[in-house]
Amino acid sequence: MSTFSGISTALSSLMAQRQALEVAGQNIANANTVGYTRQRADITSIAGLSTPSMYSSVPSSGNGATVTGISRLGDPFLDARLRTATGTSAQLGVQAASYANLESSVGEPSTTGLSSQLSTMWSAWSDLANNPDSAATRSVVLQDSQAVVDRLKTLYTSASTEWSQSRSDLASMASDVNTTASSVADLNAKILSITNAGGSANELMDQRDQLVTQLSSLTGATARVRDNGTVDVLVGGNALVDGARANAIAVTGAATFTNATTSAPPANSVQVVWASNPAVQVPLSGGKVAGTLAVLAPPDASGTGGMLTEAAASYNAVATALATTVNALHSTGQDQNGNPAGTFFAVDATQPAALGLSVAITDTTKIAAATTTGGIVDGSLADKISQLSSASGSPDSAWSAFVVKLGVDSKSATARSTVAEAARSTAEGLQLAQTSVSTDEEATNMLTYQRAYEGSARVLTAIDQMLDTLINRTGTVGL
Repeated sequence: MSTFSGISTALSSLMAQRQALEVAGQNIANANTVGYTRQRADITSIAGLSTPSMYSSVPSSGNGATVTGISRLGDPFLDARLRTATGTSAQLGVQAASYANLESSVGEPSTTGLSSQLSTMWSAWSDLANNPDSAATRSVVLQDSQAVVDRLKTLYTSASTEWSQSRSDLASMASDVNTTASSVADLNAKILSITNAGGSANELMDQRDQLVTQLSSLTGATARVRDNGTVDVLVGGNALVDGARANAIAVTGAATFTNATTSAPPANSVQVVWASNPAVQVPLSGGKVAGTLAVLAPPDASGTGGMLTEAAASYNAVATALATTVNALHSTGQDQNGNPAGTFFAVDATQPAALGLSVAITDTTKIAAATTTGGIVDGSLADKISQLSSASGSPDSAWSAFVVKLGVDSKSATARSTVAEAARSTAEGLQLAQTSVSTDEEATNMLTYQRAYEGSARVLTAIDQMLDTLINRTGTVGL
């Protein structure tokens, strides 16, 4: 065995320890970098050379160490768990936020809510029953009735505005999905090129994993790692990203709230489809896009749909019940001049009931407080109208049923969102515990690599001294 082989062994150790030290320095440099996954240099011993021989040779201790690769210390299982939890949390979060916005616009219970305004209107009719010949009381009936009409229009307009905003957000999300998916495909191509050349693409993999998690938040996507290091991103088992190719998505369907509130055919409902094949829907299983689609859903055959279309249907039902019940009684009476009364409320059939509702009377003398058999100072009809609040099929009961259902659904959505977010936070914590950099650990590793480097340098110095003795001093005795 050559004396010079020790130099090669020491040199290999110097190179390996230096590279491991550089990796530790990279970890410390990115200790606060979001999405960075800590790395380790894989140091492997180099086996000693074996020479075929008839006779035994001197045993070899090996030829040093070498870095065979730089590993990312991530956990694919924890990554997959985080992405699944992220998709679920994002979907339920969108729905909970939409319910919160809807509750805020409804404003119940409060003094400005519709239930309070309905109560005020019925009280005005009761006052009219007691003072049928009072112009001021009649004027209050018109004013309070108009306030109810205006409130219904405001509620419907608010639902329409929120729907339009969600529809716009969905289009923006689809654009984000396409951009992010294209970025993942580009990173796949770069990573494959680098790894094929024998390089390390760990930092690019970190960027890619962050983008995949963003796609999970948007679409509930999952990832499948190929043997060559690239990642396929799947949505409902279909490839959103296939190696270096991304499949774009698009949003189709109703663009206005009016269309969405009708029992529209499936072709008119808001859908997310593949841009290359608009006839095929994207099978979403979670994410913000799925949550927004649920908010925008039109009513089905049973009348059940997204929260906004259901709210609009409830507003229309209240408006219809109000006009129907009041007109049914009012049209049977006589006005202050003794003439047969007409309808009190009018509904424009060309518009949704909540928007088309109006007070048909502008002259206070046209309000019917008396029956056709009573005198002009009779207030019995006004009294009957004031009692409609507790009658079967009244607008109050329809409104109360809607408010109760909204409260229950909103509380349930908030609770599910809270649980899902807790699960996501736990999954994120477990992933960070695996991938995050511990500066204390890295400092210890750096000290270990430093001492190993110094030891290798000392071995190299010792071999140099041995060779100096062998070359310069051997055979010089007696000279």
